Amino acid sequence: MRRLPPLNSLRAFEASARQLSFTRAAEELHVTQAAVSHQIRGLEDYLGIKLFKRGGRSLRLTDAGQAYLPDLHKAFDLLRDATDRLLDEQSRGVLTVTMLPSFATRWLVPRLGLFSARHPEIDVRVAPSVHRVDFERDDVDMGIRYGRGDYPGLRCDRLMSEDIFPVCSPRLLRGAHPLHCPEDLRYHTLLHDEAHTDWRNWLMAAGVDWLPWDRGPIFLDSSMLLQAAVTGQGVAMARGVLARADLKAGRLVRPFMLNLPTEYAYYAVCPEENAERPRIVAFRTWLLEQAALDEAVDYMGMLPEPKAGDAPSSVESAGGE
Repeated sequence: MRRLPPLNSLRAFEASARQLSFTRAAEELHVTQAAVSHQIRGLEDYLGIKLFKRGGRSLRLTDAGQAYLPDLHKAFDLLRDATDRLLDEQSRGVLTVTMLPSFATRWLVPRLGLFSARHPEIDVRVAPSVHRVDFERDDVDMGIRYGRGDYPGLRCDRLMSEDIFPVCSPRLLRGAHPLHCPEDLRYHTLLHDEAHTDWRNWLMAAGVDWLPWDRGPIFLDSSMLLQAAVTGQGVAMARGVLARADLKAGRLVRPFMLNLPTEYAYYAVCPEENAERPRIVAFRTWLLEQAALDEAVDYMGMLPEPKAGDAPSSVESAGGE
């Protein structure tokens, strides 16, 4: 099979022949005039045929050049059309995204209609999992992970940091043992997620490390933990990102002003080689926008009126990024 001439040389010829100017072709191709002249000479040497008549400031096509140009136009049009079809196909269809079930339920799903309205050509397939997926083995395009952001081989974009703090049903503030200060937690059931030591860290920061921190039920899914708190079963140690909707709706309240930053955050991840695929770019861009809006929410505006004995609003020494 005969080799094709170099593509850059063909592009230089097509632009120069259409413009009848090496200078204007160089501007169109964002290269120097010398580079265009070099590419044309290389193409003529390769073909063994002169394509241009050069005379002073004028540039004209030879008969061979005139015969060559229409077919090159068609060839470049075919390449552009094929590329457009490929990119259009890549920008449409199903995008499979994995994340923890609690994040899917509490954060992503309530917002997903906003993405669909902006990108009706993309159907998001939500694939919640408590296990970390293998992008090489599993049929997944991208994921949202909760961790430190150290994911070798993956494009990793930080979405949101995370704080932890106690939440409860508003009813507990008016019950037999109102929560006026952290010491009042001794009258209430402590609800835990799988990070069972969060209550210990928070109670130490609040100055009530004498209170038994490891009592109470443990929920492996944070959505179940928050639902237990909504129904008044106890006081939950919540992640702020996941509890935000319940706090905003008044189903949960923060009885105390103390919140602890964690060393973890939420990250949008995908294989580095797929990071610029149009569907992934569209969803990642939207995630970053939504996360920025979410981080602007003032948690302190979700607190009841301060009471005597409340702890400070945050404790930097408790850890964080």
